[in-house]
Amino acid sequence: MISIRRARPADAPAIGEIHAQVWRSSYAGILPEAYLASLSAVRLAGFYQRAILDRREGHAVFVAVAGGAEGASAVVGFASGGRSRRPGIADGEVETLYLLEDWRERGAGRRLMRAMGAHLRVMGCRSAMLWVLRDNPTRWFYSHLGGREAAREGIRVGGQAVEQSAYVWDPIEALLAATAPAQDR
Repeated sequence: MISIRRARPADAPAIGEIHAQVWRSSYAGILPEAYLASLSAVRLAGFYQRAILDRREGHAVFVAVAGGAEGASAVVGFASGGRSRRPGIADGEVETLYLLEDWRERGAGRRLMRAMGAHLRVMGCRSAMLWVLRDNPTRWFYSHLGGREAAREGIRVGGQAVEQSAYVWDPIEALLAATAPAQDR
């Protein structure tokens, strides 16, 4: 069973490890191998610990937690976001959505997107967006949830030029409807 909750500072090491693992698997052959190998779960954990504690601009981090045997649980994915870092595309932004490969296709990504969408709506955001690398093999997920490609731009990651796309849900209710539990649709 997977549950979604607000992240706690103690979740930061797991979040940092997930970020590094997902980038290494998703961007192999897309981003420089040396760059992916240099990703530090410890440094990323420090970044996410600060993000969990910093709630300026409505920033929030949510985790997907899988329950195990004898009450044990593990963080298997996370999402973060807040007010859009670039006004003009949307009011709110999902900055990250990462889920360990073994936990994909189980509804956790959809539920993390719903948690972020609901959080952004409560903050007064009327629309939501996220950036995804154009060559990310899982970007179909955002189209499947009704995201509309609204912008493209070139950026540099790990010293390499890549293109990213902005997916938008306007109004934000479109994201909430697409991520609603099956019985609510």
